[in-house]
Amino acid sequence: MHFKTLARPSQIHLQNPSLRLFSPPPFFFNRCLKAHSHTSLSLQSLRISSVMNRGSRFAVGCISSSEVVGDGVEFVAGNEENVGSVSLLEEEEVEVEVVGVGKQEFGVNQSIWEQMKEIMMFTGPATGLWICGPLMSLIDTAVIGQGSSVELAALGPGTVVCDYMSYVFMFLSIATSNMVATSLARQDKNEVQHQISTLLFVGFTCGVLMLLFTKFLGAWALTVFTGPKNAHIVPAANVYVQIRGLAWPAVLVGWVAQSASLGMKDSWGPLKALAVASAINGIGDIVLCSFLGYGIAGAAWATMVSQVIAGYMMIEALNKKGYNAFAFSVPSLDEFVQILGLAAPVFVTMMSKVAFYSFLIYFATSMGTHTLAAHQVMSQLYSMCTVWGEPLSQTAQSFMPELIYGVNRNLAKARMLLKSLLIMGALVGLTLGTIAIAIPWLFPNIFTHDGEVIQEMHKVLIPYFLALVVTPSTHSLEGTLLAGRELRFISLSMSGCFSLGGLLLLFVYSRGYGLPGCWFGLVAFQWARFFLALQRLFSPNGILYSEDLNQSELGKLKAV
Repeated sequence: MHFKTLARPSQIHLQNPSLRLFSPPPFFFNRCLKAHSHTSLSLQSLRISSVMNRGSRFAVGCISSSEVVGDGVEFVAGNEENVGSVSLLEEEEVEVEVVGVGKQEFGVNQSIWEQMKEIMMFTGPATGLWICGPLMSLIDTAVIGQGSSVELAALGPGTVVCDYMSYVFMFLSIATSNMVATSLARQDKNEVQHQISTLLFVGFTCGVLMLLFTKFLGAWALTVFTGPKNAHIVPAANVYVQIRGLAWPAVLVGWVAQSASLGMKDSWGPLKALAVASAINGIGDIVLCSFLGYGIAGAAWATMVSQVIAGYMMIEALNKKGYNAFAFSVPSLDEFVQILGLAAPVFVTMMSKVAFYSFLIYFATSMGTHTLAAHQVMSQLYSMCTVWGEPLSQTAQSFMPELIYGVNRNLAKARMLLKSLLIMGALVGLTLGTIAIAIPWLFPNIFTHDGEVIQEMHKVLIPYFLALVVTPSTHSLEGTLLAGRELRFISLSMSGCFSLGGLLLLFVYSRGYGLPGCWFGLVAFQWARFFLALQRLFSPNGILYSEDLNQSELGKLKAV
């Protein structure tokens, strides 16, 4: 039986509907056979048996010079780059068995505890990336709270402008990791460099625009947000915003550089940068606020400097990988539309979250200085705890696509992985919830010595626990939906939760239920997200139970 290499892209074309595929049932091949003289085979064996008939065609992408596989099946390379596809003509029925894939995966026969151990080893470094950001804000809150309740309250609207608004640009991170990972899969380093340069330009431009916004419209935005009852906190909040606003270009450029490194499967470089930034922020807060008495301005300077240093270190990490992170490239209109189209559903999702949390702060702001200060402490603790669930989402996004759509598609493994993630999410949620309510209950003086603020903090401990305990499991479910490319469902469900949650907040506020009522609104928001995602994934027609995905559906998969 003789095969000839055709000059085609290394992809698979299965045109015969009678193909029978085994163990596990892939719908297409994306593995390449490589010559033994260059590297070892990633597939330990490939066995092809056939029944000779006319009228069918089977093409397999390969990289080869001259290779004999199996019983007398010869692969002959005939192009300059040794890249092509192998054609088998006159086949009606082809049986293909892929044995011994080199890449280690979660096994369907693994115990839950073994799989959870592997998840913990994978998510360990990623946890630090998610913790550093909220840790900076929590350090600011703890240090400022020791000096002034007014400045502590001013951090509420200040963090909305400086931190929450940054999530509007989360599409930069999504687009960068997606596009870089896709280009690396094609082994096109020039394309990777072009995409990094383009996205760095977009990030820098957005950062400059946000700097100008905070410079000229920051005070107006804070006045509108806080309302006339809290006009006395606007000056302090504006000082914080103006100083933090100087770091906007560095923040967004750093996001792009960080996401590019993560797309290259490097989490240690970004982790080192953020660890250094957190240390600088903590030391700066203590020196400037506690010893030199600069208050909220000192905290802002410490955070701003740490963010600039983190952005520079992210760029240097990219440069060490052989890319020029200082080269900016203006995107074409088509490239800009591609970036926006790729990240639009995620943009809607993030905006819904940001808008809901901003509503919480808005209603808390109208309840007085002490209530707002209490909400600031509890919301920063909440943000610090919720990020511990993000690595579970990252695990799902990293491992689920191969199990749902890949060559080794195995929905049983995918369901087992999701089960492990949910168990870990429940354990993490219970642990974090217990610790998180113990801190403000037993050690409130860490954040403030004001008795009225402490009393308001204690009023929201129950809804605080209920909202926090379900969050890690929700992240696991939503990460699986992202891996399955259920972007439309995620954006629609999040928009619905925001709309109904906003109406609920308005109702409890108008009825005078105070800060506890607002936090019970957050409980409803979080549990609604959980049940909607759970129902979608475990539906008989869901991505984890649909065994009849066709070729066109498989083709929709993009790098996550």
